[in-house]
Amino acid sequence: MTTARAPRRIVVVGASAAGLTAAETLRAQGYDGALTLIGEEPRLPYDRPPLSKQVLAGEWTAERTRLRPPEAVTALALDLRLGTAATALSPSSRTVSLTRGEDIGWDALLIATGVRPRRLPWSGLPGTHVLRHLDDALALRERLAPGRRLVVVGAGFLGSEVASSARALGAHVTLVEPAPLPLAHVVGRHVGARVARLHREHGVDLRTGTAVAAAESTHGRLTGLRLSDGTHVPADDVLVAIGSEPATDWLAGSGLRLDDGVECDERNRAAPGVYAAGDVARWHNPLFGTTMRLEHRTNAAEQAVAAARNLLHPEQARPFAPVPYFWTDQYGIRVQAYGHLRGHEESRVVEGDPDEGRFLVAYRRGPALVGALSFGLPPKTLRPWRAAVAARADWAEATRA
Repeated sequence: MTTARAPRRIVVVGASAAGLTAAETLRAQGYDGALTLIGEEPRLPYDRPPLSKQVLAGEWTAERTRLRPPEAVTALALDLRLGTAATALSPSSRTVSLTRGEDIGWDALLIATGVRPRRLPWSGLPGTHVLRHLDDALALRERLAPGRRLVVVGAGFLGSEVASSARALGAHVTLVEPAPLPLAHVVGRHVGARVARLHREHGVDLRTGTAVAAAESTHGRLTGLRLSDGTHVPADDVLVAIGSEPATDWLAGSGLRLDDGVECDERNRAAPGVYAAGDVARWHNPLFGTTMRLEHRTNAAEQAVAAARNLLHPEQARPFAPVPYFWTDQYGIRVQAYGHLRGHEESRVVEGDPDEGRFLVAYRRGPALVGALSFGLPPKTLRPWRAAVAARADWAEATRA
């Protein structure tokens, strides 16, 4: 059996957690060829989960978010291209075009460009914010203070975390969510109802079942929002947290399959010599028998390791079949989950009591247990459920009292 020749030049597009982890994995696996890491931000790779929590709350400096100290990045011997973005990909000529007008050749490519925040038509008004980059968090942090009025549009994980951080700083927070409950479409009504109660207990003006009808401004600066229920909400600042979309615009015309991300097989391969990892990758997870794209920090690192190994050793490529894990911190409460909760058919409280704020919920799709979530419980409470999800445990057996 012949062994595939190692690529002479590998390009990683996206200086994210996934991109940096992929580069580290390639070096750890013995790859000593040319390795380029491209990032649109001028900063060294940093961690994003703290942006809506520790950074926004003023507890962390910008430097503390770095994924690795500068000397550790230098030790990887990278051709590091920061402050420049990829604008096009040509699989036929095996080149990536950059904003500086340069084309970089590659023998193998790993895409880790992540996502971009969705915006509303008036998102360009001064006083309007999104939160994706470190500079976004620092800019919003400068605006938050006791008595300031912040309106958050979207009560998903990001919007809820920002509401929590802003309240800790003494800001008045209004949280606008079109659905009847926050997060219920992902984590179910039990958790959604408890999150809603948590917001209100901490003084958030939670407006559910209503959407933004229009933005209101004076002298070109946003002053408030008019909602679909006819009410007016005054604001000093508005955060738009209505979700994200994969950063794949630069791949238009590349021939890669793009459908809510870069479509990959179960080995994270998008095309010959092309792999993807992290928030931008949509792949078939054989453990759950479905295609998924995850915007979870843990998945970004795990998938980057798997994709880098498969890129370097395609003859030994293995399916990437993780049990997804995510967490969120709100008002001092840790919520964490294992599994694929989205699209579940049933959720059931199997331990604790939502009214007391400490409980565990199990999730079913078909006859199988597909996830479990703990709210305010110690981490050890949830760990046995991960093994049950990985084993595709029977729902009736797993939830039997």
